[in-house]
Amino acid sequence: MSQPFPDEHLRFPIGRVQLPEQPLTAAERTAFIQQLAELPAQLTAAARSVGGVRLEQPYRPGGWNGRQIIHHLADMHPLLYARFRQALTEENPTVPVFQESAWAELPDVAATPITVSLGLLEQLHARWVNLLHHLSEEQWQRTFYHPRLQRTFSLEQALVQYAWHGRHHLGHIRLLA
Repeated sequence: MSQPFPDEHLRFPIGRVQLPEQPLTAAERTAFIQQLAELPAQLTAAARSVGGVRLEQPYRPGGWNGRQIIHHLADMHPLLYARFRQALTEENPTVPVFQESAWAELPDVAATPITVSLGLLEQLHARWVNLLHHLSEEQWQRTFYHPRLQRTFSLEQALVQYAWHGRHHLGHIRLLA
């Protein structure tokens, strides 16, 4: 049996994602949608709690700092929302991927106040959650292909993955407190 990484609890403060093998119930979907709806306010509260100086420090050795995490979410979540829209309008599209570590090093990450990214996330999640509340049972089973992971995701699985993604990085911000 393999040993976990020594900093597993820092890398994955809420554990690793567990994607569903079976269709979700309506109540389960609603709970994951609620997690996406609540994320922007939770991130804002966590960032305030941590404070500006601590947000400039990494949550673990070799990890991103709080500023990079917040800007990463604002970079990635529009793409995740677009994946839903693509899957709803195309047959099993191949979705674009990006070099998130390289994006975290771009100069705007250090130069842009986190309030800009927190505001973007608030507005984006309002729109995304509205879309999710209007999907039919059939639409939840639509799919997209992720070339880096070399696998197909249903929109239900993507919902679970992306709700986890937000909570995962929220956990990183909370580690800075």
